[in-house]
Amino acid sequence: MNYILFDDSSRSNLLPLTFMRPVADIRIGILTIREKWERYLQTNTSTITESYLAKKYPIKQADSNILINGSVCPTPEMVQAIKALKENETLSTTEYIIAMNVGGDVFGENEVTDTAGGETVIFDDAHIKVNFTYDIFSKNGEAIKDDFELLTKGRKSEKLSDTNRVAGIENIFIEKGAKVEFATLNATTGPIYIGKDAEIMENAVIRGPFTLGENAVVKMAAKIYGPTTIGPWSKVGGEINNSVFFAHSNKAHDGFVGQSVISEWCNLGSDTNVSNLKNTYENVRLWNYPQGSFKDTGLTFCGLIMGDHSKCGINTMINTGTVIGVNCNIYGSGYQRNYIPSFRWGGTGRNSIYDINKAIKVASIVYGRREKDFDKIEQDILKSVFDLTIQNSSY
Repeated sequence: MNYILFDDSSRSNLLPLTFMRPVADIRIGILTIREKWERYLQTNTSTITESYLAKKYPIKQADSNILINGSVCPTPEMVQAIKALKENETLSTTEYIIAMNVGGDVFGENEVTDTAGGETVIFDDAHIKVNFTYDIFSKNGEAIKDDFELLTKGRKSEKLSDTNRVAGIENIFIEKGAKVEFATLNATTGPIYIGKDAEIMENAVIRGPFTLGENAVVKMAAKIYGPTTIGPWSKVGGEINNSVFFAHSNKAHDGFVGQSVISEWCNLGSDTNVSNLKNTYENVRLWNYPQGSFKDTGLTFCGLIMGDHSKCGINTMINTGTVIGVNCNIYGSGYQRNYIPSFRWGGTGRNSIYDINKAIKVASIVYGRREKDFDKIEQDILKSVFDLTIQNSSY
């Protein structure tokens, strides 16, 4: 069977995080949603997504195809129900489609948000679905626990050094090559997973649920409250609470980040501080792209949503409930605006359009520092997002 992950209507609500990737490549918990599906299904998947992303994420079809909603996180029961689908059957909740067995006709007469044309099987077991950007940190604790069980079942952790102070050792898993010395780890509040070749430096204090991705680093004396995910090749320090860093992003110095989602290739300058609570204790409102206005999250705590390739200077002050788009360079004194569109250069006083050629040059340097190539496919995606931004004032 061939499995294809598709973007449902939640994609637009997940901007700016989905400007540079399909919904399935959002990280929540330890793994991305795609990585979860591929581990459960024991096979690679492909994607139905926006046309400008298709070169990097091409669709692969076969004689028998099942389409799966890329915003839904799998469970063992869900996977079993999907594998049991007959041709033209749909697995669905009362609110949204989970999967469709479309046989050999991937696109057919219907859009992927319609049923497959045959019977509908209702699935009402508990599971995680990512509809909005703030769902990523709000549901991260549950996702970490699910992924921890998936990744560690039947396996033995590497030994944790005796230099560390540890509580809940049975809930800690260390992959090969990871280095943890003179740190304090409390896994009584949730599991702690340390990825391959990752490092936790001296005097760091970590409370689970927490995950540190492959080759990621927690710097000295960092204070991290779960549920927090630090994705692969990221580097963090200072104080972090209930936040998700996708991958290749840095907050290497002092400063606070809470209830936030930081996408890939971002950098937060020294002493950047993110407010996650209004002084009035009112619900936080976030910029919503399809609505073109601020939307009530229903949350009291909500910090920063930052798109790919964005950066901020030292001592940057981020307001409660701030959305920063793709490829921004933000700096200056005072609180930044609660919504900064993609490709902006500047700060509180004034900003200008970030020249796309300069953006590509900087991204190429940043990729090169990690021995990666910012190739034509990556450049074309960034150019496409730039064009979308110029064409749409709400982007």
